[in-house]
Amino acid sequence: MHIDAKVVKSLREKTGAGMMDCKKALQEAEGNEEKAVDILREKGLSAAAKRSGRAANQGIIDSYIHLGGKIGVLVEVNCETDFVARNDEFRAFVRNLCLQVAATNPAYLRKEDVPESILDKERQIIKTQALNDGKPEKVVDKIVEGRLEKYYRENCLIEQTFVKDEDLTISELLTNLIAKIGENIVIRRYSRFEIGENLDSDTASCCG
Repeated sequence: MHIDAKVVKSLREKTGAGMMDCKKALQEAEGNEEKAVDILREKGLSAAAKRSGRAANQGIIDSYIHLGGKIGVLVEVNCETDFVARNDEFRAFVRNLCLQVAATNPAYLRKEDVPESILDKERQIIKTQALNDGKPEKVVDKIVEGRLEKYYRENCLIEQTFVKDEDLTISELLTNLIAKIGENIVIRRYSRFEIGENLDSDTASCCG
């Protein structure tokens, strides 16, 4: 199939892979750019994938306070060098992550962080709903798989749609930055605080 040169260029910018490798991956993915990224990663051709094993022990912790002090966020993002930690684009990425966490309140950083007990519960709920809706049992597994992907997109920071650009996920935003800057970059952790959460009228808590 014909692959537009603009799409090839876009994939190259995202992954840092060669033009021919990008074109072949897009052809294999039938023009689906997201699938092409996965194909390049699997083949070890994505620059971002190659850099993922390199040590990232520099970086910054950024904070964001929203809604008159009602919501606060801390985010740590690591990179390989202090030079990149001072880079404006790197810092803008971390700030955008703070805004993302404040807006969406993700429960987990990545898919792998979701406890198996939570996934089992979600699977059972989805399966029961599908059967109650009269769905054939042979397609229920596909329904469960599809709705779990939606669960990940809603609850895992890396899988979420970027609040400033619905055409990008946080994972894609990260991959783009890695390809552009040329260093391994890792979203290490985050915390979100909201006034009144996890409190009832009879208790108070503090931490130090």
